[in-house]
Amino acid sequence: MKPLSDAAVSRLRDVVDRPDAGDRYAVHELLGRGGMGAVYRATDRLLERDVALKVLPTELEHHGLAHRLEREARVLAALEHPGIVAIHDAGSLADGRPFYVMRLVRGRRLDEQVRTESLGERLRRFLAVCDAVSFAHSRGVIHRDLKPANVMVGEFGEVLVLDWGVAKRAADAGTGAGVSNGSSGDTGDGVAVGTPGFMAPEQSVAAVDVDVRADVYALGAMLRELVGAGQARPLYAIVARATAANANDRYPSVDSLAADVRAWLDRAPVSAYRESIPEKAVRFYRRNSALILLLLAYLVVRLFILWWRGV
Repeated sequence: MKPLSDAAVSRLRDVVDRPDAGDRYAVHELLGRGGMGAVYRATDRLLERDVALKVLPTELEHHGLAHRLEREARVLAALEHPGIVAIHDAGSLADGRPFYVMRLVRGRRLDEQVRTESLGERLRRFLAVCDAVSFAHSRGVIHRDLKPANVMVGEFGEVLVLDWGVAKRAADAGTGAGVSNGSSGDTGDGVAVGTPGFMAPEQSVAAVDVDVRADVYALGAMLRELVGAGQARPLYAIVARATAANANDRYPSVDSLAADVRAWLDRAPVSAYRESIPEKAVRFYRRNSALILLLLAYLVVRLFILWWRGV
């Protein structure tokens, strides 16, 4: 018997996986597939709008992951923030697989969007990501898989943090001391999770509970990609502090990381970088260039008048 081609296997998989969400939702094309679920475009017949429907793939149905998708839905429902995708509904398919329905985001991934943007625009989008993550921390949730591919920029410039499938609740996520509460409902208990390159060193040790500084590390790695090469040393100092191997050497919170980025944008001192005297002078000039040039012009005019009178 001739083996099936990869394309044929993929088509069969799509047919098997395609969810039957009952009379309310008409399911259309597959939008994306990840480790924790597949996302389809669907139409909510009741409200007459397009939505995104996330469901557990059939091959993961018997791996004990159903409760994680359900928990992800509950986490999202608790995070009502403009920078976090809104959830509309949740339930079970006819075959028993859990699903949830969320806002359909039309736009581009952050790493695609910023390719043609200025450094200032990139940093402002980064600050929008920080704002959403800081809000999640204030609600006791650590994302644990932050990366540019998990951030979407919408059609009107809105920045949305996606994919909370491995998020974990924290005992005190509002401070650097917060740790996971270890309940059986948490995602990935005793399992190392994250994406290489963005995953904090402590996340690779399954027995170690992580706190909000794991997200600080991931945001620092994201900032490194957004900044690119050939930029100012204070920005590299911010990245270095955020991505320190030892969690105690990092920013204690996302807010403190964001504060340094805002300071750099405002041409103010950055806590992670010790300026030399010439650098302070240059920064002072850039921040007050209009006033300095006006004063110089005034002095030149006064000197010219004094010279003219003396002739």
